Amino acid sequence: MTYRLLALFALLVAAPLARAQTAPAPAAAAAAATKLPRYSTSAGLITFFSTAPLEDIEALNPKVAAVFELATGQLAFSMLMRDFQFKNTLMQEHFNENYAESEKYPRARFTGTLVTMPDEATLRSGPQPVYVQGVLTIHGVKRKVRVPGTLHLRDNDLVVTSKFAVAPADYKIKIPALVRNNIAKSIDVSVIMTCQPAPAVTASR
Repeated sequence: MTYRLLALFALLVAAPLARAQTAPAPAAAAAAATKLPRYSTSAGLITFFSTAPLEDIEALNPKVAAVFELATGQLAFSMLMRDFQFKNTLMQEHFNENYAESEKYPRARFTGTLVTMPDEATLRSGPQPVYVQGVLTIHGVKRKVRVPGTLHLRDNDLVVTSKFAVAPADYKIKIPALVRNNIAKSIDVSVIMTCQPAPAVTASR
């Protein structure tokens, strides 16, 4: 039995190792045939933006860990909520203490599978549209999601982008009535990552 995606991901985020052995997803058949390597980063960037009557809310997290296993179509992200950076220090404190409750729910995670994926030659020709479906965990709440994105094999790197919306209410994030009108019901999330080929995972016997 080999350590697959979750094992490699655990090495990046210091979570317990998970063992798995699954057949490649149908959308990953072309990648499996060419034995594309795993790609990873510990410096992915996720930003979110919310427009509101009094003040726009924007934050970025430049320390997102991610693993992409193109041969099977599996991928995973993890980030510390406290790594989100705001222009306004007070806003950052409110985010961590009152909304994200970062002490109680320190991480947000996503694990999923590529639904669509072009072959290697197409990926090298420029950014290609893809869809990913999986489970997004925020504030201790898990929800199934399907989001669009792009993949591009540029030289030795895998460049990943995505844009989607998240509703705080879906993840039981409570907004105080006093500021409810100043926070949008849906927050725009953007992802951009440049991932490098990851070391092979050692098999267990």
